[in-house]
Amino acid sequence: MSEIVLEQVTKRFGPVKAVDSVSFRAEQGKFVVLLGPSGCGKSTLLRLIAGLEDVSEGRILIDGADVTRLSPEKRRVSMVFQSYALFPHLSTAENIVFGLKVRRTPEEERRKRLEHVAEVVGLAAYLDRKPQELSGGQRQRVALARAIIAENRICLMDEPLSNLDAQLRHGMRVEIRGLQQRLGMTVVYVTHDQVEAMSMADRVVLVREGRIEQEGSPEELYAKPATMFAARFIGTPGMNLVALADGPGGAVVRGSADTLFARGGNGLTLGVRPEHVGLVEAGGIRGTVTSSEYHGADTILTVKVGEETFLVRAPGQLAHPPGSAVRLGWKPGMAHLFDTASGRRVPDGVL
Repeated sequence: MSEIVLEQVTKRFGPVKAVDSVSFRAEQGKFVVLLGPSGCGKSTLLRLIAGLEDVSEGRILIDGADVTRLSPEKRRVSMVFQSYALFPHLSTAENIVFGLKVRRTPEEERRKRLEHVAEVVGLAAYLDRKPQELSGGQRQRVALARAIIAENRICLMDEPLSNLDAQLRHGMRVEIRGLQQRLGMTVVYVTHDQVEAMSMADRVVLVREGRIEQEGSPEELYAKPATMFAARFIGTPGMNLVALADGPGGAVVRGSADTLFARGGNGLTLGVRPEHVGLVEAGGIRGTVTSSEYHGADTILTVKVGEETFLVRAPGQLAHPPGSAVRLGWKPGMAHLFDTASGRRVPDGVL
């Protein structure tokens, strides 16, 4: 068993609550991502699980045992930090087995584990090299190997890919996820990058200002965001969120005249993802293109509708220069309603 449970965990730094009554479960063998902007408390949560910070209130359980007051070495967890934290004077092999040496693991056992782990992470040919002789991706593999060789069933990762370039991050995402699945580890992974969360996680815990904003599978957070914050944070670009108003025939986008639905719109915000907005010949809502960005595989149009702005993500290249008049539409079920004051999703708020 390697399940992690947090029960109403709070962490205070003086008068500031960095983590505020957080509860969630990381099931055995699952990849759980703590996602959120910088300063939201996600790294503090990870350090609380590891035992590197003291819990102010609440409990942390690992395999059903209360570890809230246990020291880090007694929790049987491995950790990969944002910085590689490698010893520059030691070889790759020496960096990987350093923790085993400290714990006085027999030399023959260290050798066997090193051979196995080096093959798993693709470092067998680099064991004699020093960190400065390795690429960024190879150094990250050394940090991963050092965590894996401990043979703990839980691995905590604190933004391990943030120091890599975009292309290398993609490859390492695939490697880390594949490694986790092959070894059956329970992973809690911290990131501010929603692409990492969506592509790697079994479950995403979206954190905002020390609290859980929404928890669920990547598909759930994308398809049914619980709040306007979640709607905007998930997706590239994030969901369009536009204020509605009352028009003669029902709700309209603020400042426009085209009716969206029969009920009033005051106090509501419409949410629709850029990839779900399309250009239509008739019907829909009228707008004016203000900019166009060609990305190769797709084009992002910025369209002014009344006082609000929509982003439209369409495949290929679109020939709509600034000033072009267009009509926007979307399929039923692709638009969402939120209460503007609370920021929360309106029950059954799907159009």
